[in-house]
Amino acid sequence: MLALGVGAQAAGTLVVSAPALLIPYLHAHGTPLPVAGLLAAAPTFGMVLTLIAWGAVTDRFGERVVIAGGLVLTTLAVAAAWVGAGDTVLLGLAFLAAGMTSASTNAASGRVVVGWFPKERRGLAMGIRQMSQPLGVTLAAVTVPQLAEASGIRAALLLPVVLCAVLAVLCAIGIVNPPRASRAAAPAEHVANPYRSNGFLWRVHAVSVLLVVPQFTLSTYGLVWLVGLGWSTGTAGLLVGAAQFVGAVGRIAVGAWSDRAGSRVGPLRIVAVSAAVVMGVLALVDVTHLAVGAVFLVVATSVTVADNGLAYTSVAEAAGPFWSGRALGAQNTGQFIAASAVGPGVGALVATLGFAASFSIVAVLPLLALPLVPRADRSRD
Repeated sequence: MLALGVGAQAAGTLVVSAPALLIPYLHAHGTPLPVAGLLAAAPTFGMVLTLIAWGAVTDRFGERVVIAGGLVLTTLAVAAAWVGAGDTVLLGLAFLAAGMTSASTNAASGRVVVGWFPKERRGLAMGIRQMSQPLGVTLAAVTVPQLAEASGIRAALLLPVVLCAVLAVLCAIGIVNPPRASRAAAPAEHVANPYRSNGFLWRVHAVSVLLVVPQFTLSTYGLVWLVGLGWSTGTAGLLVGAAQFVGAVGRIAVGAWSDRAGSRVGPLRIVAVSAAVVMGVLALVDVTHLAVGAVFLVVATSVTVADNGLAYTSVAEAAGPFWSGRALGAQNTGQFIAASAVGPGVGALVATLGFAASFSIVAVLPLLALPLVPRADRSRD
């Protein structure tokens, strides 16, 4: 179940990441840069539109039909992009549809992992599942631009089509919905809307929105910052890629730590403090031009992505099996909306104030998240 969940999410991430990596090819072949950027944003916008809806379908019908069926629809959407590669409007609509359909893997793949792993091993399992996103981005980065440059957009879209189709079949065969009590037999408090009974989920969602800003600040502008410090673009790109890989491994370590600690919110609180510290250190490095800035960037990248698995697992446990699909959809929706604002928002700060001041301002957000972290975990297991 874990392997299929990781594979499904990685395939969905590959689909969503591919359009952004087509920007250089599109621009070089006459597509205005704003239009190319709009095409790149279409899948993310599509995901925001459907994440909660896919979560509701998962709560109602289970993970297997949502993951396998969603991947079938994603395969068809990417195939439509392949057919309409010569028409900007058709390509944009197909990318939008691909984002809307690939959102199925976000809520359902995490839910199947939560359902099949006991609480004492769930943090580690979810940390492994969270590696699917950097894996999908990496796969897109090493294939899409090269294939597009060599043979055009259609060649670059072949891998997403094939991978989604293969995983749709594997998930339809291999995924079994976790054993859960029927809604009629479950305690009334487990079936009730968790958003109405207390503010736990709202608080975790808010914390995640605040903590995603440092994460996307570094993933979006880390390369630019290093180049400004005198690094070559190629070397800086390798370092940023290495930092993302280290961060992915760090998610597993933090998940295992939460299992040993028997808490998600305790480690989440420490991660929030650490995120504020590392962003402050980066601001200091920018001012002093320390030669070890690359080391601090790797550390900061690892720290700022560490909250994802903790919050995701906490939301699933608190929502319970009858609401976790919708809750995880809401969790991802808030993060995607905040992440989409980082590019223009932080970009404007950097252009106006420079990196040091911008990193310092971003460092305040994890501190604002700190009092919002719940004092104790909640679970409907």
